[in-house]
Amino acid sequence: MGGRLIVLLTASFLLLLLTTAENGGSSGRDGGDFIGNYGKLSGIIIPGFASTQLRAWSILDCPFSPLDFNPLDLVWLDSTKFLISPIFQLLSAVNCWLKCMLLDPYDQTDHPQCKSRPDSGLSAITEIDPGYITGPLSSVWKDWVKWCIEFGIEANAIIAVPYDWRLSPSKLEERDLYFHKLKLTFETALKLRGGPCIVFAHSMGNNVFRYFLEWLKLEIAPKQYIAWLDEHIHAFFAVGAPLLGSIETIKATLSGYTFGLPVSEGTARLMFNSFGSSIWMMPFSKHCRTENAYSKHLSGGSKKAHFAYVCDEHEFQSNFSGWPTNIVNIEIPTIRGNEAYPSFLEVAQANKTDTECGYPTQLSFSAREVSDGTFFKAIADYDPDSKRLMYQLDKSYHGDPVLNPLTPWDRPPLKNIFCIYGIDSKTEVGYYFAPSGKPYPDNWIVTDVIYEIEGSLYSRSGNLVEGNPGAASGDETVPYHSLSWCKNWLGSKVNITRAPQSEHDGSDVQVQLNVEHEPEMDIIPDMKRSPRVKYITYYEDSESLPGKRTAVWELDKANHRNIVRSSVLMRELWLEMWHDTHPDKTSKFVTKATRGPLRDEDCYWDYGKARCALPQTCEYRYLFGDVHLGQSCRLKNSSADLLLHYV
Repeated sequence: MGGRLIVLLTASFLLLLLTTAENGGSSGRDGGDFIGNYGKLSGIIIPGFASTQLRAWSILDCPFSPLDFNPLDLVWLDSTKFLISPIFQLLSAVNCWLKCMLLDPYDQTDHPQCKSRPDSGLSAITEIDPGYITGPLSSVWKDWVKWCIEFGIEANAIIAVPYDWRLSPSKLEERDLYFHKLKLTFETALKLRGGPCIVFAHSMGNNVFRYFLEWLKLEIAPKQYIAWLDEHIHAFFAVGAPLLGSIETIKATLSGYTFGLPVSEGTARLMFNSFGSSIWMMPFSKHCRTENAYSKHLSGGSKKAHFAYVCDEHEFQSNFSGWPTNIVNIEIPTIRGNEAYPSFLEVAQANKTDTECGYPTQLSFSAREVSDGTFFKAIADYDPDSKRLMYQLDKSYHGDPVLNPLTPWDRPPLKNIFCIYGIDSKTEVGYYFAPSGKPYPDNWIVTDVIYEIEGSLYSRSGNLVEGNPGAASGDETVPYHSLSWCKNWLGSKVNITRAPQSEHDGSDVQVQLNVEHEPEMDIIPDMKRSPRVKYITYYEDSESLPGKRTAVWELDKANHRNIVRSSVLMRELWLEMWHDTHPDKTSKFVTKATRGPLRDEDCYWDYGKARCALPQTCEYRYLFGDVHLGQSCRLKNSSADLLLHYV
């Protein structure tokens, strides 16, 4: 679930790196800072799901169509293949495009007639579908690259690490040696630039990075693991991370998710369920874990040994596995008999032929029952995809020799971690499914949806739903329960600051110092909130772990996919990095006392007062080529002078 995420953000950050390098700046030792020239840092980008181009690596002749696939042709995504899709599907029994996208659901091999592989380099993540019209619509990292070029960022300082987002984590390594290559990328960047890397990950890219950290434990000597991380990784920016999974994955698995493409939901479901990665973002319980592969490896156990998946007593004492509500509520046929609602075992043992005319029975499943396979076993007699999904779940996730990704994150042992996500948007947290009466893959329909909206649960019809809503809601794609798990990485004493997202003079900034934080409990600040103001709330801890900093940023109404376009996030990242690179900084994190314009683009014309807004820092200064008044509003002083206020 990609996006231009750190797009402008990363660029502005790297601008600061160069600025500091030119000034000969170096940082101190507070907060696990890099000792040396920040101009030596590199930025590594790990994109999200469906945010990397896939290209054909074979020749495919499409019957009844002039649009064949040749080596290096775009497969994900070439919109021209869809422009004639209605006609094409009438003329061809099998869509050629699907042949190049689908994988075998059991061994993850390509279709016999077509093979696709991820593109490489920055071009793979800038625009998914390049073109005069389609390019801007599918732009992911292109604006960020433009920003880097504008401010003179060196080309070798920006490193993209695209991957085949269709594969399970173990297959990424087995087929493409992806994690070996990623390790070499970090080591090459260190030799090339002379300093560690800043890791920027969005959505599923965070899951990829987590797996890499666990894979690395088994790859290098135990005593060298932390030293390797300290030497090669300065900071990790986790943006929109589905730390406990995403509910939308369930909808894509049962009824399909089209990504806005002109394909049917059934076709989208068929494609999604052929990917080994379809389970990677399944919701799971925070109370269930797998045996530690690292400890077992050190004790002499085989890497390929089975790892037990167990839950603690809290899982069975709490409702809905700690989530706001049951993830799945589904109607399945049942045999006609004396009982209108037979037992679960009777349902599971009934075959499809005997149950076609039975009464429907509604079953509900929690996050644990989704992630441990109970849900898929329950509907195995009514859905052919269930057997494939159970096979992948057991082989590629519960049986993964490195890590079962369907277990809660612990804080990675990195010096600096910033967890950033949007809150208080309408987000799906539960579904009701029923048989549609149509054949596979359209055999299920969504009959109702449960949303979380600013701390409450509502059905699609607008009725209030009972459950365990969180203090806020998610970012329209990932629920708050999953996004906010990184608050558990904060220590027992947390400083909280809430400030308006827009430029402000500091009068509306609220601060709470040394707030008590209990493990696995949410932190709810006691602060006022104006309904007309969008806030950003910072949770910062630099004391709990010596030499390490952890921060969580919550942005009101920031959408999961559109957060990449957020100038607010770009500004905050810019200021934080400026502060970190300054040798005279006096605090662990940048001050939130005031926010003013930092670029000419931040100044604008106030038509009500017939002058440039923010007159303390902006002035009217016409330059040849300006086409409107706002364009002629510019900063009075240079950005470097203004940034001195944030040391």
